[in-house]
Amino acid sequence: MNSPALTPNAGAMALETYELTKRFGTFTALDHVTMKVAPGTVHALLGENGAGKSTLVKCVAGFHRPEEGAVMIDGREHDVANPVVARMLGIGMVYQHFTLAPGMTVAENLLLAGGKTPALIDWKAKRAELEQFLSSTPFRLDLDARPSELAAGEKQKLELLKQLYLRPRLLILDEPTSVLTPQEADEVLGHVREFARSGQCTVLIITHKFREVMAYADDVTVLRRGKAVHTTGVPYTGPALLARHMVGEAAEDAIAEEHLSQVHAVRAPVPDAPGKVGKAEHADQAALEVRSLKVMGDRGTLAVRDLSLTVHPGEILGIAGVSGNGQRELVEALVGQRERASGEVRVMGQPYAARREENHRLKVRSLPEEPLRNACVGELSVAENMALRDFDRAPLCAGGRLRFTHWRSRARDWIAAYGIKTRGEQAPIRSLSGGNVQRAVLARELNGDINVLIAANPVFGLDFAAVKEIHTRILGVRARAGAVLLISEDLDELLELADRIVVMSDGRIVHETTAADAQRHVLGAHMGGSI
Repeated sequence: MNSPALTPNAGAMALETYELTKRFGTFTALDHVTMKVAPGTVHALLGENGAGKSTLVKCVAGFHRPEEGAVMIDGREHDVANPVVARMLGIGMVYQHFTLAPGMTVAENLLLAGGKTPALIDWKAKRAELEQFLSSTPFRLDLDARPSELAAGEKQKLELLKQLYLRPRLLILDEPTSVLTPQEADEVLGHVREFARSGQCTVLIITHKFREVMAYADDVTVLRRGKAVHTTGVPYTGPALLARHMVGEAAEDAIAEEHLSQVHAVRAPVPDAPGKVGKAEHADQAALEVRSLKVMGDRGTLAVRDLSLTVHPGEILGIAGVSGNGQRELVEALVGQRERASGEVRVMGQPYAARREENHRLKVRSLPEEPLRNACVGELSVAENMALRDFDRAPLCAGGRLRFTHWRSRARDWIAAYGIKTRGEQAPIRSLSGGNVQRAVLARELNGDINVLIAANPVFGLDFAAVKEIHTRILGVRARAGAVLLISEDLDELLELADRIVVMSDGRIVHETTAADAQRHVLGAHMGGSI
């Protein structure tokens, strides 16, 4: 590619990719992708996991070099050989995960972002410059604060400020609201849109939230299997149509419509569950009770503080909250991965300490976050991982001898029933994609009767098809009169699935509402600690 001399321009950038193709070995991650992003607009990128979204923006930002095609900036072809060249051209990128220097102040992080920090800094002059910069932005952060002292939303704002400080002409955002409260997400995206509309920059945003696309983007491109399959102005599309293009099959129309239906449309009366052992006599009894639970965090301070909650049979209780407010410690204490400092947990009226025997007897199951790390042994096969819960029970075990043929036979049945994409039941489970690992864990955990299901961010990082599959399975547990405790950082997920929602902040339950009466701004205020 030809690369004209780098002469930085001002104002929003016109970006175009032409027939952009990127391969990794024999795998084609981008397949002749042509996309136009108009200057001064917010352009959204949608697609399932592996669709090519990250590869596309990394080619634009200089992290990958395409084998074919071109990146056009203001109508001229440029060879964006590396991130330094991208920065010189005015391209900035905010990543999904924080890239802050934890031991440095806000001021030092801002200066570090520029990449040209002198050996001797005139701090009086630099602080005056930074104060002037902050006065022109919507976010006010303490220049002397360190990232460890900032809430997740403030860290995300600092990541954005780092890029704005460099005055980019094109700002690429990768899932920028995943750790924000609804109010913070609206604030960040609202200001980003204003930056674009003022002509200061163009914005290219990767998101999986249709609400954000419809509310803040001007145009949207859908990628599927490395190809750009749909580009349109946001006023001319809708969530169901976008979902259909993401999945790529007309047969999925009904699935997309159901998945994106109004918040409570999925809530039908719980049907009778004949043959469900122990349900009838406990119909009015809480399935899961947590009373005055205290749990220590990794730093030796209380992460869960006198927390109490109740989940009834046939109910989904959702726990909302910004990451880092004790949700992880709560889940680990409930499933036996972390010691409880004090308090009581009961399942079906009986004491529950999360021992293996109790899990079997009381029918408790769990879908942990990051299942490959928390619920699987990566080197073991799919069949062996599927047998972890009951390998020593009939019919997988007889007379003290393990019956491996039964392990493999059942695994094949589950692979077919759950649509798990794998080379076979003997393949190491670490060779599966994230969505297929979660499906394998689902098959194991949802086998048989269930009194209580504890699910923690069960669809985090998964694509549309996997999300729909897992949500359907969770609703199935509820429909069979099981109790579900659903911990999620995605408020949209909770509003769609839960019957009641509680908000967790600083290790405590600070708000409770029925999902039917839930108001997004009220939930967000409690999540952010402003009420």
